Amino acid sequence: MTNWKSVYEKWNAFQSLDSQLKKELDDLQTNQEKLEDAFYKELTFGTGGIRGVLGVGTNRMNIYTIRKAVHGLAEYLLNNVVNVKDRGVVVAYDSRYMSREFAIETAKTLGVFGIRTYVFKTIRPTPLLSFAVRFLGTAAGVMITASHNPPEYNGFKVYNEDGGQMVPNEANKIIEAIQQIENELEIPVVEQEVLEQQELLIWIDEEVDNAYLQQLKQITKLPVEEVKQEKDLNIVFTPLHGTAYSLVTKGLEQLAFTNVSVVEEQAKPDPEFSTVASPNPEEHQAFSMAIELGKKVDADILLGTDPDADRLGVAVKNEIGDYTVLTGNQLGALLVDYILSHTNKVLLSNYRLLKTIVTSELGQAVAKSYGVKTINTLTGFKYISEKIHQFDSTGEAFAFGYEESYGYLISSFTRDKDAVQAAVMASEMAYYWKQQGKSLLDALDGLYEKHGYYREGMSSLTLEGMAGTEKIALIMNTIRENSFKEIAGYRVEQVEDYLVSERYITSTGEIETIELPQENVLKFILQNNNWVCLRPSGTEPKIKCYFGTCGASLSESEETLGVFKERINQVINEIIS
Repeated sequence: MTNWKSVYEKWNAFQSLDSQLKKELDDLQTNQEKLEDAFYKELTFGTGGIRGVLGVGTNRMNIYTIRKAVHGLAEYLLNNVVNVKDRGVVVAYDSRYMSREFAIETAKTLGVFGIRTYVFKTIRPTPLLSFAVRFLGTAAGVMITASHNPPEYNGFKVYNEDGGQMVPNEANKIIEAIQQIENELEIPVVEQEVLEQQELLIWIDEEVDNAYLQQLKQITKLPVEEVKQEKDLNIVFTPLHGTAYSLVTKGLEQLAFTNVSVVEEQAKPDPEFSTVASPNPEEHQAFSMAIELGKKVDADILLGTDPDADRLGVAVKNEIGDYTVLTGNQLGALLVDYILSHTNKVLLSNYRLLKTIVTSELGQAVAKSYGVKTINTLTGFKYISEKIHQFDSTGEAFAFGYEESYGYLISSFTRDKDAVQAAVMASEMAYYWKQQGKSLLDALDGLYEKHGYYREGMSSLTLEGMAGTEKIALIMNTIRENSFKEIAGYRVEQVEDYLVSERYITSTGEIETIELPQENVLKFILQNNNWVCLRPSGTEPKIKCYFGTCGASLSESEETLGVFKERINQVINEIIS
């Protein structure tokens, strides 16, 4: 990028700069480090779009960042998708700061090209946006969200006409179009009132919600006669100040789950997420209030969704009356088992389980026991969605898709991870096992006994700013050039380098081709069914390390995990120090 100071000066000299952003820019004059961080690079497309801290600058989320991304999207659509102006683009947004404003900016920018935009009147979950693209037949979709990031973040996710997040070959064309834009400050827009008069901005209400709920009814595995019977299951639900309240409660009501208690303090949308340290159901602290309410009402299961309702966390009452929060891998394996055990056996051979390369192998072992093949994808649900789309031509059938970070898809009427579907199915599964006199923890123990004691873990290191980006690159390059022969005493049997799409077999020196898109990921397959994987995050200034083990007992697997984490952290610290 051009020298950051010249970019800053361009913004500072721009007479029509948004007044709030102008004030922020003036406040930054005395802080050279923050000023540099705001302008030293442009926000780039990562996992499905752009995401960043709100504020002034090219490295921040603001109306100019949005306009630039939307302008690139419009150019891409007009050159690559048919009948764009008539079909239009649908836009949804969550409860974060500036989400509604960014949704309107999207419409204002598309309007210059004569592209109609459908915008929801109020906040909606990400999976509903994915569904809306398919239901309305639009050329694309946009979701304004930063998912479970802290309050100071927002983001812009782009969906293709199939309802899945843009995959690299699509995103790269948008990036090319964005790079042609010389000045993000001078991108033209059409005012909202004009768009409404010309019917280039159409506000949508509950029509899409109702159609989604009709589809949601169909995912149940319960016998027809049981669907409308009141269910003996006590549920606590928290939307963590986000978008899931309406669809989850209505979805549960459709299956006659009548004992649902909502954490009222977390039911209202709140951009500050004021009752949690992080609005992420992967973090156990996010369940504190749900656990408190669960104990009061003697709940069997606790459900927690992130702000844009694409991730679901579940906690289950254990034998001492406390609550155990399931990992994403554990809930995923349970759902694989429940869904496949309630699927017609004649159809199973054509079904496919989809999961990512950093997701537990337990799900694959469960699927194999039902005769179902597993297909691994790169990290990011866009790749799972892409595979589902490919099934239209291969004739394969989608069974279930999931990733370790609490993302699940039960039915492909949406094409992104869907916490609404997952919340309903997890409740149904808990009800099924309760009828057998078991909890989900008992069911999980059964899977471990049958398939092996799989355990997984993840650690991440945040390295912010330009220096952080350089350190993350240094870590990946150093490990790539000095590949492990063993990790904590476990021999490396295969090295998978997704940047060059190669798998190296250490015992023979043979090299195999990995039939997946190229991405900066390294995975080490170790002896005894263990593995370690490193990848920079696509949406945050982090390097993530994933670990998988399978021992003779849970305690053995936990011990091995700890050893792996310690060794990898030691290597990373040596590199950056």
